Amino acid sequence: MFSYEHRNAAPLSKAEFISRLARTLGVAVLLIAAALMLGILGYHWLENMTWVDSFLNASMILGGMGPVDPMKTEAGKIFAGCYALFSGLAFLALAGLIFSPIAHRILHRFHYEADQEDDHS
Repeated sequence: MFSYEHRNAAPLSKAEFISRLARTLGVAVLLIAAALMLGILGYHWLENMTWVDSFLNASMILGGMGPVDPMKTEAGKIFAGCYALFSGLAFLALAGLIFSPIAHRILHRFHYEADQEDDHS
């Protein structure tokens, strides 16, 4: 999905790096929106919550706070548990996605500068 420059290639310019970071953040926002929509639909259909209550419960679980309303149906309880597990894993994956360009840039600059010093020795 995202390709990074080789260790021997020069680091990206500041503008190219910001563009890469913006693309990564854009993908992360889309994934968060999709995860939120999944939660909203699940609560609305399985628990017969209003759209606003569905949004509130889904966003609270996705944000790591937990549901606001108690679940009334077995299907709703199973959905809430699965959605909570999914949300925790999604948080870790999105954190990795968002920080990967930054970590790559730091490590790449370190290795590139070390390689350049080795060439001049």
